[in-house]
Amino acid sequence: MNNQKQNGSIIAIITMMFLYAMISFVTNLGAPIGVIWKNQPEIGGSNVLGIMGNFMNFFAYLFMGIPAGKMLTKVGYKKTALIGIAVGFIGVLIQFLSGFSGGITGFCIYLFGAFISGFAVCILNTVVNPMLNLLGGGGNRGNQLNMIGGTLNSLAGTMTPMLVGALIGTVTASTQMADVNLVMYIAMTVFAAAFVALLFIPIKDPEMGKVTADTVFEHSPWSFRHCLLGVIAIFVYVGVEVGIPGGLNFYLSDTSANGAWTNPEAVLNAATIGGAVAAMYWLLMLVGRLCSSFIAAKVSSRQLMLIATFAGMILILAAILTPKSVTVSMPLISILEGTITSTTVPLSALLLVLCGLFTSVMWASIFNLATEGLGKYTAQASGIFMMMVVGGGVLPVVQNFFADIFGYMPSYFVYLIAMAYMFYYALIGCKNVNPEIPVD
Repeated sequence: MNNQKQNGSIIAIITMMFLYAMISFVTNLGAPIGVIWKNQPEIGGSNVLGIMGNFMNFFAYLFMGIPAGKMLTKVGYKKTALIGIAVGFIGVLIQFLSGFSGGITGFCIYLFGAFISGFAVCILNTVVNPMLNLLGGGGNRGNQLNMIGGTLNSLAGTMTPMLVGALIGTVTASTQMADVNLVMYIAMTVFAAAFVALLFIPIKDPEMGKVTADTVFEHSPWSFRHCLLGVIAIFVYVGVEVGIPGGLNFYLSDTSANGAWTNPEAVLNAATIGGAVAAMYWLLMLVGRLCSSFIAAKVSSRQLMLIATFAGMILILAAILTPKSVTVSMPLISILEGTITSTTVPLSALLLVLCGLFTSVMWASIFNLATEGLGKYTAQASGIFMMMVVGGGVLPVVQNFFADIFGYMPSYFVYLIAMAYMFYYALIGCKNVNPEIPVD
């Protein structure tokens, strides 16, 4: 009996690890698949429309952020996970089916599928962390499982644009969703297998504190200025995190005069290069998270934020000002062939990739600064933060709106301003000016 229980726990842990990876895998499909749609004749090369799949994915958080937390409390970990997996399968299936229609109809179906996938990712984001902690028995073991899951999440985020780019090669008007069916098959297979595995594994929910009708909160997280400003910081941070590599993918995949190439006719695999270079950003985020785990105990969240946002501002400003004729060699990983070569890209691309090292520490730092001193209001604040993930959809749309008008690199001023706000938050805005509010 004990062996059966232990085997069930191992299967459940492995399942959660795959779901942790799928959160990033499905989320990061937005930008590389958007490269396909923006080049369809009906879309007319619009960057704003191309990034709308990413927007719809993150837009779902605005509606599902708080309800997902309530669902976890009401129906438990296992049922919440099963619901998230089922919704995720449906969302990916709808995106897959969009390839059979094409044109505006297919594009609208794709956007609907991206929105449904966003619901699933939001639900899974809510349940995977506490469920891994539960399966690990809490404490150091639970934390260790979450760290491993986070690593797989980053690896999946690295592989997604790389794999999609390799499947596409160079995007033309004839490139279709069917060219990336492999990633859809992978996603649907993992979701289906995870659902079946989890369905037959008994998981007992922990005792969760319930908020009753007798519970009275005199204030809310909005009563704390540093929390309010932190909510805004989370909003712009997710936009920066997602938008920098997404815009870079569009920039490098574009073989028109507006793209990254001084001689576009000589570039035979622009989408492959775009996906591989964007993947390097996510890889550096993984490196940054690993490195920060060793120094976080010695350096405060405020200091980390000040350093990271200042470095981010310098890199983005340098990328904007550097002409595309200034180039540099970067490694190009071919995930399908299993080879590593080199490619020449504008120096601005490398500068933006390096931002991944610094964005990697921002979510945890902002969360720590914004919830410091909140006490019993911390749980409410967490729900609000989950809703503000919608910034990952909004800021890229704003950036691509300006990219259609002024060009790709000038449009990065959107993220420069966002970085400047986060620097201000770490410097001044994070100070708790309401210490007199009771939080016990």
